[in-house]
Amino acid sequence: MIPILLTDKVAYPPERLYEYLIEIEPETLSQSTGLKDKNGVEVFQGDIVRCTRGCPHEVVWLQEYAGMYVGGMPAWYLSGLSEGYAWTGEEEVIGNIYENPELLERADEN
Repeated sequence: MIPILLTDKVAYPPERLYEYLIEIEPETLSQSTGLKDKNGVEVFQGDIVRCTRGCPHEVVWLQEYAGMYVGGMPAWYLSGLSEGYAWTGEEEVIGNIYENPELLERADEN
């Protein structure tokens, strides 16, 4: 196969494109929040983060607040916390709801 260079990006002939595709489960796709945790890890919807209070929470999107700044985070919230929680950058991504749901289950048991 001969790649075709287009403005510093590589393009492949359509008939060979299938060789480079990866199958994904649509329900595992997540939107970036635009936030980063204390380690510089990008935070996505569905991630589980340890908040500054030490407990795990799911990052959720609340449609009813979309586009508004409520509680310091524009429409992104940590489940189980009040609207008053503001993102500090000291939170840490510890998993996600697809690969590590047990992290939230353990929190519910306490």
